[in-house]
Amino acid sequence: MASVAIIGTCDTKLKELLFLRDRIKETPGVETILIDVGRNSCADDAITISQAELLSKYGNNGNNTEALGSTRGDFISLMSGCASRAVKDLYCKGLIQGCISAAGSNGTALSAAVMRNVLPVGFPKLIVSTMASGDTRPVVGETDIFLLHSVVDVAGLNPILRDVLRNAGAAIANAALSYASRQERKANGAATESMKKWRVCITMFGVTTPSVDAIRSHLESKYPVETYVFHAVGTGGRAMERLIREGQLDAVIDLTTTEICDYLFDGVLSAGEGRLDAAVEAGLPNIVSLGALDMINFGPRSTLPEKHKGRVIYEHNPNVTLLRTSPDECREIGEFIAKKLRKTKRPDLVQVWIPKGGVSMIAVPGGPFEDKEADRALFEAVRKGLSGSGIEIVEDERHVNDEGFARDIAEALVAKLGVQKS
Repeated sequence: MASVAIIGTCDTKLKELLFLRDRIKETPGVETILIDVGRNSCADDAITISQAELLSKYGNNGNNTEALGSTRGDFISLMSGCASRAVKDLYCKGLIQGCISAAGSNGTALSAAVMRNVLPVGFPKLIVSTMASGDTRPVVGETDIFLLHSVVDVAGLNPILRDVLRNAGAAIANAALSYASRQERKANGAATESMKKWRVCITMFGVTTPSVDAIRSHLESKYPVETYVFHAVGTGGRAMERLIREGQLDAVIDLTTTEICDYLFDGVLSAGEGRLDAAVEAGLPNIVSLGALDMINFGPRSTLPEKHKGRVIYEHNPNVTLLRTSPDECREIGEFIAKKLRKTKRPDLVQVWIPKGGVSMIAVPGGPFEDKEADRALFEAVRKGLSGSGIEIVEDERHVNDEGFARDIAEALVAKLGVQKS
């Protein structure tokens, strides 16, 4: 058995939501919980959690009906908070195995906030949306929300929308059943492996891929380890931080910390101010290196800000232009890393590796981003910032993609974990 939470504005889309509900229930063994997040109250026997109950039971200050007359943005913020608390309650009690919504722009923003903030990666979550064709990053963020383009607006049933909702209903119903089955196996211990596999995350960029491949191969061939590689493009770093906080990862090889460059200097692949925080807060074994800190990412060359005219750039491909970080920028990056890592309560579990031979495949001697002065500024800022912290710094003459460097970093993590060979 499985149950799917349906989040929707019943005052404007009740007919469409009921059609979706009925399609979900066509799959044997699946029930639904309809949560009304509409602005105006709506009475219907199919509604499981009414707007009034949502406000009274899950509002921060009890009855919040006066806020219904506020601005649209304030209303969405209020309702997403209430719905988040309601869905979290259902999830924590094991009463739902899937979550779905069908909406326009406002409903999408509301339901996506609930799914992002409450439901973990791996839990089935789907939004049928008019906004699913275009820039979906604000909706999905670093999570695994399914988006299905409604093609027509979710405003009146017609053959096209019916077919889209049928597909959505079948998809979420079967995903919920699959999730319920997986949870049952875990509860019964059938999914427990005879020997624990350590879940190790690694950050990667195109210019550090050879090293990551070598680390993965070494760890997985010799130790009870499975690796999770995160592409350091902003969402990758945020996803890794999220999964660490959810307890889904055991150790970190943060080889490629390049997202920090984009955060500090307005590149297009920032992971935000919170980069490096989760592993420090969780006290996980954490090997940090300086991969791809020689670059700030921008889009096509024509989008490079005018203020950077005359600086060293490299066209990675027609859609990605790399700007070489300057000595001053590298100094600020090093200070950022040191400040973050100094917050750890377990300095013995943190180690920083400095690849003095080059922090990326294009920063090696003779490469387009070779800059000894910038490298020195970066390395010195890290040394100075971590002085007296108890965090070990390993200075290595090899470049970041050297196979031996990769193997030694892998072994450094193994030592922190205390893992024995398979």
